[in-house]
Amino acid sequence: MDKSGKKRILLKIGSNTLTKETNHISRGKIEDIGMQIAALKDDYEFVIVSSGAIAAAKQFVKLEAPDNEIFVKQALASIGQPHLMRIFHENFSDLGLHTSQCLLSYSDFEKTETKVNIVNTIDVLVKNSYIPIINENDTVSTDEIKFGDNDKLAALTAVLLDVDLLIIATNTNGIYTKASFKDQYPETIRLVTDLQTLENEIGEAKSSHGTGGMQSKIDSAAIAKAANIETWIVNGLEDNFILNALENKIPFTKIK
Repeated sequence: MDKSGKKRILLKIGSNTLTKETNHISRGKIEDIGMQIAALKDDYEFVIVSSGAIAAAKQFVKLEAPDNEIFVKQALASIGQPHLMRIFHENFSDLGLHTSQCLLSYSDFEKTETKVNIVNTIDVLVKNSYIPIINENDTVSTDEIKFGDNDKLAALTAVLLDVDLLIIATNTNGIYTKASFKDQYPETIRLVTDLQTLENEIGEAKSSHGTGGMQSKIDSAAIAKAANIETWIVNGLEDNFILNALENKIPFTKIK
């Protein structure tokens, strides 16, 4: 909790949530997120880690190169990032919310001076009612593209900023028990204290737009847990998913 008495939430939004599992960024979903942040702004301050730059680019361009090449994805991220920020800016400003862009790389978390600079910059932004929207600097770094749809970046940032809660928005109602998933009636694991039991329950599924499956979310929760930060894995496709999770109205996985 910061000096203003507000709780700080780091919200990680995956590509599948932002596109609502289509091939383009959903303005409606970004508006849904903005409306919830506006409704909660007296009690909570938000920092967002957002994927979706590559998905945003694919709405506008078709590059003359195979999509699966890393450097092509980096080029797409470079094209898509300003479009993604513009969509956030347009939808959030209509709700009276201010946004700012922060691009980070994993190497930033290895240098003490850089970490101090990140914390100070984000604290100034948040104090002045700007919502930092963080993405990995995909044009110079390939980690996120290859390994985890910003899940790890979200966890490292959550720890660095000492947030009260990490919410990972994905396209399932949290993590399901393996047995129920096989039976085609997925049942959410509501509360977890031991991550090893969770490891045993997950499958190998990856998300269709993102690069992260449930394993990358559990790895992220482990990073947060080591710093005593609670992680919630919530279905971001649902309207009002943050409000409903805070009021315990929907099934989601809480990792304490």
